[in-house]
Amino acid sequence: MSSKTAELRNIPASWQSGELRSFLDLITYGFTNPMPDAEVGPWKITAKDVIDGRINYATARKTTAEAFIEKLTDKSRPKVGDVLLTKDGSIGRVAVVDCDGVCINQSVALLRPNRRINSHFLKYLLLSPHYQRVMEGDSDGSTIKHIYITRVDKMQVLVPPLLEQESIFQLVGSIDDRITLLRETNSTLEAIAQTLFRSWFVDFDPVHAKAVGLEPEGMDAATAALFPSSFEESEQGLVPAGWELQKVQDLMELSYGKALKATDRIDGPVPVYGSGGVTGSHNKSLVNGPSVIVGRKGTVGSLYWEDRPFFPIDTVFYVRTDKPLTYCYCLLKTLGLESMNTDGAVPGLNRNNVYRLPVVVATKSILESFDKIVFSLRKKMFSNNQLAQTLTQLRDTLLPRLISGQLRLPEATAATEKILSEAI
Repeated sequence: MSSKTAELRNIPASWQSGELRSFLDLITYGFTNPMPDAEVGPWKITAKDVIDGRINYATARKTTAEAFIEKLTDKSRPKVGDVLLTKDGSIGRVAVVDCDGVCINQSVALLRPNRRINSHFLKYLLLSPHYQRVMEGDSDGSTIKHIYITRVDKMQVLVPPLLEQESIFQLVGSIDDRITLLRETNSTLEAIAQTLFRSWFVDFDPVHAKAVGLEPEGMDAATAALFPSSFEESEQGLVPAGWELQKVQDLMELSYGKALKATDRIDGPVPVYGSGGVTGSHNKSLVNGPSVIVGRKGTVGSLYWEDRPFFPIDTVFYVRTDKPLTYCYCLLKTLGLESMNTDGAVPGLNRNNVYRLPVVVATKSILESFDKIVFSLRKKMFSNNQLAQTLTQLRDTLLPRLISGQLRLPEATAATEKILSEAI
């Protein structure tokens, strides 16, 4: 890049520009033939397994070692440090390969950086808004998007020296790592709440313990005293003495959301929920949180907890109840709503079918005790979500300016430290 161009664009003269392929030793994509599944073996990575800048091994399947060796060429077997780019469906998602024994299918492109570019910097370059827009603009397909590697490799990119690349990805990567830690913490807290629900209200562990003269584990004496020490016969079999047999309709109402086309939304702070989660924002809420959103059309039975005011559209229900919402949410997660599609061609959840489901309901004091414990977990989760949102906004603000050279590292580092100190 000429010094004149750098001056006009306020880009340091030491930065290089050129087609992406000039910074790569290889660009290709994975296997097209089916590969067998296996319990143990190399990972099979598809586009759905690349998310949030990482490979999600929790969703990935495995294949046999024999198939990995005999059926695949090197282009389907990325090495540690190779960059993966999703090219079919949810295009433009990126991750760096972090372990051996990985193969990719045709929905994922493999980019092998040469010595002029750092793998992690390349990931963040491809994730930055400018290059995401370029790839989106070069994509084909109305229903299922597709990008061609022959277009990606001709994309004009701007690249700083290696030492500056490393500093950029370390700064942005440290923010990403904190976001990931907050999300993992919330997943753990969610699991703790659900485990407690199952112990108390499904397996009846405290009642079983007291029935044989033992103290229930993991609770103080006052809480343990709330539970009965015996069972009684019911239509649902043996249930804790004094607990009631009710139906879901006795506990909560699944209210319909309201239609709100994307073209009718006014940008604002209110999240708009569809059955797949947050689908945008609006300037007015339909519901003051907290509440629970239940997928009605599309992603049947999906569940989302929302602390803030929100707008549920007509593909979801939202919960109204005078019972502890923490209890209702955990209960809904145990009912198998995702398998209750009854509306034919378009997946749909009939709320009357949910209402008829039987529930063994504990006494009010036990529900309140459960709510006290779990609500404290949810407060921590809300705080973590807020911090993660702040960090995400920080990352998304810094990344395009760093990648384009408009913001220098000292200023970015200072801005990061300031926002982090204010957020905490």
